[in-house]
Amino acid sequence: MTAHPIEQVLSALNTAGVRYLVVGGVAVVLHGHLRTTADLDLVVSLEPANALRAIEALTGLGYHPRAPVAAERFADAAERATWIAEKGLTVFSLWSDRLASLEVDLFVREPFDFEQAWERRVTVSLDTTTATVVGLQDLLALKREARRPQDLADVEALLAINPAGRTP
Repeated sequence: MTAHPIEQVLSALNTAGVRYLVVGGVAVVLHGHLRTTADLDLVVSLEPANALRAIEALTGLGYHPRAPVAAERFADAAERATWIAEKGLTVFSLWSDRLASLEVDLFVREPFDFEQAWERRVTVSLDTTTATVVGLQDLLALKREARRPQDLADVEALLAINPAGRTP
């Protein structure tokens, strides 16, 4: 049996030694609230070599940018800054014919201090690999900051599961 597309992506990133944190809907699921999501949101350490390893791992699975740019440009901080300033880009979206059911969105800026969030990460065992997931407090902060209806519903659902997640 072939591994789920999420596991295939995470396995490739793990094998490549990429420092990443799963955020978004998949992180909500891995923190215990079952809901559907159409993509895999990732915050990768934007240190150039790490970002390039992430892109190489993803292109190895057939992923291509939705935007008409070379995938490797994601590893260039100046290029990402231009995308943010000129296009208002928040995520770099990738798709794959081989894993057509899963789009991958890479944050073009780290939405938190990556090193601090990395220290608070949670490792979740999956069927065929592990997932490096943003910690609950960091996930709640991201969801509260986004303020979209689904994000606020995620916050309430996560707090119902883990009331200790409430900030004092």
